Amino acid sequence: MQQTGLSPDFGFLERAEAAGPFNAAECFQCRKCTNGCPATFAMDLYPDQVIRLAILGRKEEVLHSKTIWVCASCETCSTRCPNGVRIAELMDYFKELAVRLGIPSPEPAVTALHQTFLENVRYTGRVFEGALLPVFLLRSGQLGSKLEKGTWRDEVKLGWQMFRKGRLALVPKFIQGKGEISSILRPSK
Repeated sequence: MQQTGLSPDFGFLERAEAAGPFNAAECFQCRKCTNGCPATFAMDLYPDQVIRLAILGRKEEVLHSKTIWVCASCETCSTRCPNGVRIAELMDYFKELAVRLGIPSPEPAVTALHQTFLENVRYTGRVFEGALLPVFLLRSGQLGSKLEKGTWRDEVKLGWQMFRKGRLALVPKFIQGKGEISSILRPSK
């Protein structure tokens, strides 16, 4: 963990718990969450460290960390926690808070995937894979590097295999309650 000169916000965890509750104060740093997390290799802080920083009111460090964006919300951490700390949900809350406060994500590709996924579901009411990957590659800027390296062929080959097995539609299928889904996922102001 890096030390910073930031002053603690002792109401940070209290406000988070009001949005939850996540039971973060119950954490006694046993590290079962961190030891079971499949994404720690890509994190700058371990899940137990994020909880500890939140308890200490280190809002800026929590909201600027890569960890909250790298967390896949698989809930392995929450399942392993002996004290019922809802870690994955807390990470989601921190992501939402960072977006609301305009804090840029240190993982822009993850943010691009979130935005692309939500727009995709908002438009069709469900995921339409035929548009999800191309739009994500464009938005994240990865299409250029794939064209440069020639790895785009791997993507096309995978897409063709999925299409042949009936796992990739060329036209989206809309659901009946699409309007309800769209209103739930409308961008917040």
